[in-house]
Amino acid sequence: MLNHFETLCSLCGTSGDESEVRSYLISVLEHTDRVSWWIDPLGNLLVEKRGKARAPHKLMISAHMDEVGLIVTNVHADGTLLFAPVGGVDASVILGRQVLVGPQKLQGVVGAKPIHMLSKEEKTSLPKCGTLSIDIGAENQKEAKALVAPGTYAYFAPDYQPVGEHRICSKAIDDRFGCALLLWMLEQESAYDFTAAFLVQEEIGLRGAKAAAYTVAPDFALVLEATTAADLDGAEEDAKVCTLGGGPVVSFMDHSTIYDREMYALAFSLCEKQGIPCQTKSRIAGGNDSGAIHVSRGGVRTLAVSLPCRYLHSPSCLADFRDMESCQKLVKLLAEELMHMGE
Repeated sequence: MLNHFETLCSLCGTSGDESEVRSYLISVLEHTDRVSWWIDPLGNLLVEKRGKARAPHKLMISAHMDEVGLIVTNVHADGTLLFAPVGGVDASVILGRQVLVGPQKLQGVVGAKPIHMLSKEEKTSLPKCGTLSIDIGAENQKEAKALVAPGTYAYFAPDYQPVGEHRICSKAIDDRFGCALLLWMLEQESAYDFTAAFLVQEEIGLRGAKAAAYTVAPDFALVLEATTAADLDGAEEDAKVCTLGGGPVVSFMDHSTIYDREMYALAFSLCEKQGIPCQTKSRIAGGNDSGAIHVSRGGVRTLAVSLPCRYLHSPSCLADFRDMESCQKLVKLLAEELMHMGE
């Protein structure tokens, strides 16, 4: 799984432009037993995994392929590029960062006005994306326009680096970890059939999830995600949300979903029996593809299992390999146990 994870983190796939990620997933599926797949009109990759036995319930396990990023909106006279965020990007975390622009992967850097040109108000306030620009080294507008047009995507430059003994820093951990885990599950022998859904456009409104859930029409859904860990100095109690090293995050509620209570209890019961560390969110915050999936058609019983991650939606997310291993164990157990729910 970790080899897939490192490769997936290095790929570029801002919302609406997930083809590079999807192509890698298909290249692996082509050598995987007992799977078939198709791509829907939005770009979701839907995979049927045939298990040892037919499933008494239809289970969909999902992860989203897209990452947050930037999109070019205009070209300044000096050749720098005006841009807008794609997804929830805080301008303060991208200032001075390297980016790759367009399919040619042009090298660029996010820049701002020099400090001597800032007003008093600007010096004491956080920057906004509208005040920043991408510098690709063009000498003027004509040169830049020959290379980049409005609507061109820009991606955070990959920089996958181990940090300390157990941790990793990279862009796009949200949700390339979920994709790596789901791909690993497809490579394993499965007790029952299930549908894997690699989804598009989560970061801009859960759009791929809405279409895929309607198509698949599952009875149960497991959503594999990454979620914000704010376990830093100065954050007290519930402000931490969740902690690195605390195991998978199983939420009871967030801003888009109230999760299935029986599935929530099952996850913690399995963790207790198997000695897997597990935690919940200490704040009602955030949201994920569950928000679209659980209200699809007549309703879908849904649970999210998330990897705790610091500095989410930045070019340098931080996660713990031990949490990844615990998520891996829990999701495999849940996929089998859900088939017996209601018996």
